[in-house]
Amino acid sequence: MKIKHCLIPLLCLSFLVTGCDSETVITAHTEQTEISLSWWGNDVRNEYTIEAVKLFEKQHPDIKVICNYTEWSGYQARNNVQMVSNTEADVMQINYAWIQQYSPDGCGYYDINTLRDHIDLSNFTEEELYYGMQNGKLNAVPIALNTQSVYINKTIYDKYGLDIPRTWDDYFNAAKVMNGEVYPIAMTSKSAWFFITAYAEQTTGKSFMTMDGRLNFSADDLQLMLDFYCRLINEKVIPQVEYFDRLLMETGEYAGSVAWLSDASNYCDRAVENGYEIIVADYIVDSEAVTGDGWYAKPATMYAISKNTDYPEESAELLEFLLNSEEMAQLQGVEKGIPISRSARSYLQKNDMLKGMQYNAFLKMNEYSDNISIVSPYFENSDLIDSFKDACNTVLYNKESSADAAKELYVLYNDILSDSE
Repeated sequence: MKIKHCLIPLLCLSFLVTGCDSETVITAHTEQTEISLSWWGNDVRNEYTIEAVKLFEKQHPDIKVICNYTEWSGYQARNNVQMVSNTEADVMQINYAWIQQYSPDGCGYYDINTLRDHIDLSNFTEEELYYGMQNGKLNAVPIALNTQSVYINKTIYDKYGLDIPRTWDDYFNAAKVMNGEVYPIAMTSKSAWFFITAYAEQTTGKSFMTMDGRLNFSADDLQLMLDFYCRLINEKVIPQVEYFDRLLMETGEYAGSVAWLSDASNYCDRAVENGYEIIVADYIVDSEAVTGDGWYAKPATMYAISKNTDYPEESAELLEFLLNSEEMAQLQGVEKGIPISRSARSYLQKNDMLKGMQYNAFLKMNEYSDNISIVSPYFENSDLIDSFKDACNTVLYNKESSADAAKELYVLYNDILSDSE
């Protein structure tokens, strides 16, 4: 529930009369602006964010920040109610897809471009700020970028005398050599969605969908995706996504995995502790592809300011602190991903806080920045991913031909995306 904005007296005008001399002491009257901040996260995130807010309040004694936070599912449900009822926090952590959902005309959030006197946006490139642009208005600023990264257990590949895969065929060749003893790579259904779409886009030379959520693939293109998934399963390149177990990356039963950049530590650190050498592999950009690169990035998370705020300048001061200050950079580290803000990242670099698998994945993403596009906010629609998985299984278990399943999927996808508009 949104805390009602108010001006809180810091020191009221008061009179102190002492003795017969009637000495009068006058205390000056000042005011404090109250704004609210909301975010989602675990206990670690909650603790360092609260500590950061206290530091901000010390630097800005005229501003009081009310903190509202919860875990992801509760936050998402509450945010929907608040956005509909106009009771959202002044400054809020938002999901990338929410810009399209709540601000299709660009007016659902405050235009941060108008607050450049209070937020140093020069810490971000125009390309990075583009993630938060909607209809010419800067609705949100990305905190960090996220993309699907490929993590390979080099120890296992070396054991089989294999080079790190650089083409799609390399994975199938690795599966032949490993002969079912180890999977060359494994992934969740969402990661498989990105991985298989990258292959299909490179092969067809077409984007799967437009930025505004219209399907750009034909039924034949969807059949290509279905056939590719079934080939990955049948030739033992990957296990079925339903049976994926992240812990098998730690034990070496998977020789690699596709996962978010932000999940690098979760997927790789224990494997390294177990004596394996894990590297971030190159993105496959097939030289024989018709055209297209097929890989996508998105903001891991973003900050926005409420369109209903009574205190945009104070909210902007808080946003500046959260994004660019050394204090926040020190407390947050890379918990929300490698920060995009140049000043925050510079602080982490100088203090030797940029290292490890997540940072390696970040460097690989930057290395391939020309091959990585901005993902449509509609691309991760769970109905699209679940329907694809179901269609794959009907083909995999010979209940339907891939051609027939693709035709049905084509109709279903158009229905799903039309309902999202």
